[in-house]
Amino acid sequence: MEKRLIELHVENFRSLKKVTLPLGPLNVLVGANGAGKTNVLKVFDFLSDVIRTDLEPALQERGGFDEVVFWGGERPPASMKIRLKAAWTTHASRNAPDEYELMVTRRGRSLSRKETFQFKRTQGRGRRITITGEQAAVIDQNRQESQETLFGIHRLSSGLSTLPRLSDNEGGTEVSTVAERLASLRVFDVSVSLAREPSRINPSFLARVRRLARSALRDDASNLAGFLFFLVQAHPDAFEQLQRDAAEVLPQLETIDFDFPSGAGREVIVVLRERGLRRPTPLADASYGTIRLLGLLALLHDPTPPALTCIEEIDHGLHPQALSLLVERLREAGERTQFLIATHSPALADRLRPEELVVCRREGDGSSSIPALSTRQINDIVEASEGEPLGELWFAGALGGDL
Repeated sequence: MEKRLIELHVENFRSLKKVTLPLGPLNVLVGANGAGKTNVLKVFDFLSDVIRTDLEPALQERGGFDEVVFWGGERPPASMKIRLKAAWTTHASRNAPDEYELMVTRRGRSLSRKETFQFKRTQGRGRRITITGEQAAVIDQNRQESQETLFGIHRLSSGLSTLPRLSDNEGGTEVSTVAERLASLRVFDVSVSLAREPSRINPSFLARVRRLARSALRDDASNLAGFLFFLVQAHPDAFEQLQRDAAEVLPQLETIDFDFPSGAGREVIVVLRERGLRRPTPLADASYGTIRLLGLLALLHDPTPPALTCIEEIDHGLHPQALSLLVERLREAGERTQFLIATHSPALADRLRPEELVVCRREGDGSSSIPALSTRQINDIVEASEGEPLGELWFAGALGGDL
């Protein structure tokens, strides 16, 4: 089985009062404004920040506990919970998944957290690690033996940064794997203004290119020029396919090229060579939609993608003729990673399969119902409509969600 996230369960996070979302390679959220699409993406943004900065700073960045927990009701809830099921570690499977759970609880003015890791070993049920306060308990689930260890963990620190110190037998390797996967989760949003800018290519960058090493595309595509330059040097086949895809949507495009305005070894810019023009077009002068397209294609042709990429309004600024290509490339990239995408576009939904569509609905108590329909229910609706495209069904209200 591929190394994938299997399920997200959330309680009392923003509008997500109680949501359990199965996850496949491609998951596209549709629904009205305020239905909760963005909040699903923000769960992963929050988890990624917990890994990078720790739990307390991640809460403070969002205005504190009261701003993060469920917004409905007269008073904020006393606790928030996020649980992931995945097949990330060596012996995990859909029937015996890795599980990570984070619960944050408020008592009076004090906050506390509890974290649980569960994963399978070579034989039997595996290990369960629980962190409460400053104490970690490692439990052998076959023997029900428990070993408690004090790490000096702050009561609001995440064990994901501390538990890799455990020995391999206690589960340090598995915790490291989970932490690395969670740290790689990203919410991708092309900043067109930043993507227009040159990328610095210092000697260490050039050394990585010569070694054909990994180079990461930033979450805002602010290093788009540098990443494309890396691709053409280190992964020419991927770059050639990206160039063909861009030309399919931009018929005037002949080639994507590079220039070095400050001299080789300092910075690189992208220039587009187009039919009928006597001079190349620097990316700084390209259209908004062109830059958005190149940023998304760079993401989809990344040879070493993160475990999960979240994208809001993926179709924003793109011509409808780009959507079929985009969905095709998302499915291909989904063979090595996963996508969680929010959209308002019926034209994009038209190109999806029922198992890829996640209908989101806002309930009367302010909570989000996600998914509002099961895949089986969506299939039944499609069958009853004699195969009408999903976007048209959604637009017509047959799927129970407003635009």
